[in-house]
Amino acid sequence: MRRFPALSLVIAVLAGCARAEPLPPPVRVLFIGNSYTYVNDLPHRFAELAQAGRHPVIVDMAAPGGWTLQQHAGSAETSRKIEESPWAFVILQEQSIVPAVPQAREAGMYPAVRRLATAIRSHGSEPVLYLTWARRDGLADNGFADFGAMQAAITDGYLHIANELDLRVAAAGEAWRLARREIPDAPLFDGDGSHPAPAGTYLTACVLYATLFHASPEGLAAPAGVEPALAARLQTLAAAVVLKDPGRWHLH
Repeated sequence: MRRFPALSLVIAVLAGCARAEPLPPPVRVLFIGNSYTYVNDLPHRFAELAQAGRHPVIVDMAAPGGWTLQQHAGSAETSRKIEESPWAFVILQEQSIVPAVPQAREAGMYPAVRRLATAIRSHGSEPVLYLTWARRDGLADNGFADFGAMQAAITDGYLHIANELDLRVAAAGEAWRLARREIPDAPLFDGDGSHPAPAGTYLTACVLYATLFHASPEGLAAPAGVEPALAARLQTLAAAVVLKDPGRWHLH
């Protein structure tokens, strides 16, 4: 009978060792974009999610309000950010309208992505396109009657340059499209119908998690500001978009 406590102690110690298994080295991720990156601090929200999934990261961002990738491509400060650290991934987010407008993306976005991708790769990092979402009500002045029409154009815009340069794509906008269909009352948008509410930022972070780590965020704890039931559904939708068709997003 006296052996049972000792056996229990051994089991407890082994369980403790399993729990204490060290985390892998942190992955360094730089975000380049504008307010679609800094509103609700997407890099920090992504880092929280990654830590919960035992994928520690170190993040930083270059994201002045309203900036285009063309501005970043000509910025000494953005170049310094790219060069100052051995980033594993550099996330590129274009201004919210440019990818949807053929003339704007041909004249500004595509040359900028080519230039930035070359610079990023020359420093041993992987460029990743952060495919954003459409305006909640579309953009009638640019010929987009509703969210769906604008999202289709944005997705086409990102995928064209992704296919040309073989760039991994974090398809946040496609996850937003699915979420709007599956959870119509999900509060993804801020009041302006453009920027993300906390739930929208969380959905984007889930897409980034699945894209960079080739893993589902399902089952990870919900963050502050997002109801656990909604967080669970957003995790599932992000995984469905990213992992169901990884070839479309150039996941290597």
